[in-house]
Parts: sequence; structure tokens; C-alpha cells
Amino acid sequence: MKISFLLHNAYGIGGTITTTFNLAQALAERHEVEIVSVLRHRELPSYVLDPRVSLRPLVDLGQEGEHPLNLRPARVFPRAEYRYDQYSELTDRRIAETLAATDADVVIGTRPGLNVHLALQAPGHVARVGQEHLTLDNHSPRLRTALRRAYRGLDVLTTVTEADASAYRRRMRLPGVLVEALPNSVPDPVLPAADGSAKVVVAAGRLVRVKRYDLLVEAFAAVAAEHPDWQLRIYGRGKERDRLRQLIADLGLWNNVFLMGAAAPMEAEWVKASIGAATSDFEPFGMTIVEAMRCGLPVVSTDCPHGPAEIIADGVDGRLVPVGDRDALVGALLELVRDDELRRRMGRAALENSGRFAPGPVVEQAERLLTEAVSARREGRPVVRGRQGGTLAARRAGARDSALASASGALRTVRRARGALKGVGKVGGAPGAVEKASGDERAARKGRS
Repeated sequence: MKISFLLHNAYGIGGTITTTFNLAQALAERHEVEIVSVLRHRELPSYVLDPRVSLRPLVDLGQEGEHPLNLRPARVFPRAEYRYDQYSELTDRRIAETLAATDADVVIGTRPGLNVHLALQAPGHVARVGQEHLTLDNHSPRLRTALRRAYRGLDVLTTVTEADASAYRRRMRLPGVLVEALPNSVPDPVLPAADGSAKVVVAAGRLVRVKRYDLLVEAFAAVAAEHPDWQLRIYGRGKERDRLRQLIADLGLWNNVFLMGAAAPMEAEWVKASIGAATSDFEPFGMTIVEAMRCGLPVVSTDCPHGPAEIIADGVDGRLVPVGDRDALVGALLELVRDDELRRRMGRAALENSGRFAPGPVVEQAERLLTEAVSARREGRPVVRGRQGGTLAARRAGARDSALASASGALRTVRRARGALKGVGKVGGAPGAVEKASGDERAARKGRS
């Protein structure tokens, strides 16, 4: 079977890229696999890709950032999608051409906007699998309304948690589409697992507000006050770096908390620690939680929707604390810092229990789903037979989202009108200057990955 992944930007850093590379590498053991990256902003990927997996970009921002079509808005990629400003008429055209010419048996989309392209533009003989790496609740009503229409063209839709799969089945009307949870996988560790003796806590991920590293640093101040020989190491890069550096200085934690920058792969850093930490307000899955557990670390995490609770068994292989509760976070960290035996016991449990996220079980499930989708396409039938969706809950959810999307659209129209009036006033009644500024801003956004 030939399998093609359609990815936003394979040359960046992030959980979706990591899990796509992991799954592609595992599938390449028995299949022909390629990754098609819509965008490229650097020469080589940040992560190491198995040589058995081919990689090709569609738009090289370094060479085509100023392409006339790249400065025109996308028409297929949904406007309500988070990455919309990075898409254009050029990406629309390249994606459509790639799908029309593909010789793959199955194409896998890896974000909502790309799933829409796949559902609308893939040839009839190609099986269409959409992956959701966020959650249904995380999408705006406007985007959910667009996905309700487009996702009916998919064969399979996978989510990373069962809670989110249940939400899709309950609230979306997707007749004939198989909706199933497919967790992210983490490759088998190469290094020996952590032994629980290092006085180090590690966290990793993008330095953005939703990850709440500020909460972790504040909580660790209490840990360091009682145990000054312990360290917190935070790996990653992002917009919050300067603010976190200032917070560390304000709390006098120069000798205890360290911003380590990005590291790939992270395995060598996890095994140097004894505890993992994750403090997000929102986490669709929790890739770093699994990575830490697979290296033998118990993880203290916020119980945010939806991932952590489906990964961590509270009190067995880690701890779950309420979102945003600094005192609870302090208590959970100190519980493991103070008790060497508890820490080691939970670490052993984490290593054992996280085995379900090894490539083997996940790839076996993925192959089953892909095979079902390909067979259904060849036989000209839906993957799921019989009636699916159409429940009262789904109808109500659809009506509510449509109403909210309409209200939101009306509000945007009013705001644009007000902004245009203000802009005309500032440029002395020259609306062309306003239009040019808007175009310049869009061109600038195109240059960002």
C-alpha cells in the first residue's frame, strides 16, 4: 500500500510533526510512505526523518514567498482555520494539483484545513483519512460548521483521544465516516530508562501561554525553597521565553530553573531527570507526557481536556492536578521530590503502562483503519454501513454552531466597516492606502512559518 501524508510544514517543530514522522517511519516497515509538506521555510527538517520515507515540499517560502499567487487569499482552505493566513491561492493550486496526480492508495490529512482539501479534491479512487490533532471544542463554531459539510467526504476521521472521538460521533453528522481514536505513538527508547535518582524535573514544548510554564516556574519556587538542590529544566522555544526569563529572575531562581532551548530528540534529556511536568490549560493529547513516561518518568500534569487523563493513571504512574491550581501543583511535585521510593515506583509503572503507546499497537490499529478505508473505496461503499449521525444532539449542535457562526460573521462585518472608516480618516480619505496596507500585512504574514 502506498500512503501519503499531507502536512502543514514538515520543517518546523511541534507535536503534529513529531507524531507524523513517528507514524510514517513505523508504517515504512511494510509500506511505501511519503510526506508532502505544503510549506518549507528552511533547507532541512528540524527532526530526523527515516530515509525510507520520502519528503517533498509544495511551496518553498524562501523562493516563492513573493509569488503573486502567494499574496492572494486561499479559497479552499477554510478561513476559520488557525493557519489560514499562511495559505494562499498558490497553496490551493499546489495542493489540488498534488491530490489530482497522486498515485497513493490513501492520503492522510493532518489538520482541519488540509482535511477539507482532501475531502473535496482527492480523486474518487483514493481513500481519504483525516486526522484531528486538536479537539472539536477547540474549533470555533464557524470552523465546525465548515467541517460538518466537508468531512462527509472523508472515509475515516481519527482523533487522538476517545473523549474527542465521542464528541465527534455525538455532535457531528458524518454519515458513512468511521470516527475512531488513534493515539499518538512514541518510538521505543534507545537509552536506558531513568532510575529516579537525579534531582531534576523536566518539561518540554513550545514556550507559549497555553503551556503555562509560568505556573510551573512559580510552583517550582516552593519546591526549590524546601529542596534547593533540585532543578527544573524547560526545553523548547517560543514567544514566552523573555517573559519566563524575567519571571525566573524575579523569583531568584537562577540556580534552579533553566530555559534549555529546543532539543530533538528529547529522549537523552528525559532520562537525565526523575520527574516530568506538564502544566497546560489545554492539551489535545500530551505527546511530551508519553515521551517522559516511556523514559521511565512519573509525570505531574494538569488534568486539562482531553489527553492527560487518558494517559496518566493518577497516583499510579503520575499525578493529575486541577488546571491552573498552583498549590495543587506544588503539592504533587513535593510528594514525588520528598519520597524517593514513591518516585521510583511510579517511574517503573510509567515505563510499563506507556507501552500501549509504542509503535507496535498504534501502527497495527492504523493499518487496520487504512485497509478498511482502501477496501471501502475500491468497493464503492462507505466505511460505516447503515445510519450514523442524525441524532437530536448532532442536529442541535449544528444549529447552535450555525447561529454562532452567523452572529460572529455579522460582528466581523461591523468591525471591518468601523476599521475602514477609521483608516480612511487617517489617510485623508484615500481608501487605496488602506487596501495597500492590508495587502502589505498579508504579504508579511506569508513570510512567517
